[in-house]
Amino acid sequence: MKNLKLVVMDNITNLGIEVNEELKVLNQTKQDYILKVNADRFNNGEGKVRLEEMVNDKDLYILSDIGNYGISYFMHGREHSMSPDDHFADIKRVIAATSGHARKVNVIMPLLYQSRQHKRKVNESLDCAIALQELEKMGVDHIITFDAHDPSICNAIPRLPFENFYPTHCILEELIRRESIQDILVISPDMGAMERARYYADMLGSDVGVFYKRRDLSKVVCGKNPIVEHMYIGANPKDKDVIVVDDMIASGESILDVAFNRNNNSSVNCYC
Repeated sequence: MKNLKLVVMDNITNLGIEVNEELKVLNQTKQDYILKVNADRFNNGEGKVRLEEMVNDKDLYILSDIGNYGISYFMHGREHSMSPDDHFADIKRVIAATSGHARKVNVIMPLLYQSRQHKRKVNESLDCAIALQELEKMGVDHIITFDAHDPSICNAIPRLPFENFYPTHCILEELIRRESIQDILVISPDMGAMERARYYADMLGSDVGVFYKRRDLSKVVCGKNPIVEHMYIGANPKDKDVIVVDDMIASGESILDVAFNRNNNSSVNCYC
């Protein structure tokens, strides 16, 4: 374990500190495992990464939350929030800064980069697969993520270890532990999350419902077909503790729509 080093990006500092403290307790040492990294930006928005320690024969674990939009930088005098593209570029900069001297490079992304674009229709880009293959070509030895939007994306890198951990068990334990949650109804906010909602319902021994989103396929607004009707299908939620299960949340609009519609009945409690 003495050769293990954590590269904690600015977007995941709190988790990196917790992992570092757990490693110190596990190995009964006061030695810090976090490797110092400087990520700088030029005025035109381009960036660079500098490692403050030698990484020869080290096992590196790069931790990055590519969905953290709370990190910002200045470009041409204006403040910009870092996008997933910016965060992913910094991961590649860290890998490039090792100059191939690290013994192993492991990338931990709790939110898998471009996991929304894991499949394509005609003339669309296949960004998630391309990103994973890019990491493989750069010499990454292991990729770790949590609850990927579609775990079959690992087929894009069949020779590279790809670990997709599910937090479902921990979530179910917490729900069961809450004595206040009794008469349960699990609801999926759309058809895409129905399989996941079914699993929760099976584990909790409850009924399941779903919202059907009818979209206007003749229009595209912000990359999506606008919803023209939001219709609920399933058991009556009256006097139920409703658990809303989605597969991915960005703006939270679907979750809020479901909570608003269900909470129109004062006897309904929503847990999202």
